[in-house]
Amino acid sequence: MSSQGIDVQYVADLARLRLSADEVATFQKQLSDILGYVDQLQKVDVSSVEAITASAPTSNNLRTDELKPSISAEEALANAPVQSDNLFIVPRMVE
Repeated sequence: MSSQGIDVQYVADLARLRLSADEVATFQKQLSDILGYVDQLQKVDVSSVEAITASAPTSNNLRTDELKPSISAEEALANAPVQSDNLFIVPRMVE
């Protein structure tokens, strides 16, 4: 991908940033430089390098599931202002 394919002003608009013409020019130069380095990295032969997922050995320390006493649905819903079918009824937050 070339730096010509990315418009700094378009990205600034998406981020709702107001940039001066000088800032756009500065960021376009910086973006061009960064993408130039990325182009250089893409040309490096890494076919003999083993992929790693972590810089240090890791393991999952998982606990066993244990059944423990809990409160009943009736107790959980005892102070609910609105409930139906053992569920809390809450106002819609997302339209």
